[in-house]
Amino acid sequence: MPLAYIGLGSNLGDRFLSLRLAAEALDRAGIRVEVRSSLYRADPVEVIDQGEFINQVLGCLTAIPADEILATCLAIERTFGRVRTREKGPRTLDIDLLLYGDSVVKTAGLEVPHPRMHLRAFVLVPLVEIAPQARHPVLGLTAEELLRRCPDRSRVERLE
Repeated sequence: MPLAYIGLGSNLGDRFLSLRLAAEALDRAGIRVEVRSSLYRADPVEVIDQGEFINQVLGCLTAIPADEILATCLAIERTFGRVRTREKGPRTLDIDLLLYGDSVVKTAGLEVPHPRMHLRAFVLVPLVEIAPQARHPVLGLTAEELLRRCPDRSRVERLE
């Protein structure tokens, strides 16, 4: 069964509750959450005129194919009121499939590994916490190595 890493983020509404309930919804859908990173407070990246995010990365075991995981993630986002009105804008919930074992998938609607994960500290910091040796199957680097090379220097602060 592949180990999938899934990133969660929210900057609208009850952000902490949204992340907790999203992890529970993934688990119920057969995407078994095995490990959770701490929660992190992070500044928005690219579109900065919005509130700060709460982010987390989950390590999950599942036999569900990557495209079905994506469909499940999008459905969960919708149940939390996610409406895509502005690219990279505020959101009640964002769920991204970051890695799916050592698979490389590139279709019209899905790219795994996530095409920008290596550029985002808010993804790499929590990923390194739970899986520092997770390897990016295209770049050949571990999460730890990706974080050291990451150009993003925005604030990512672990919450107690």
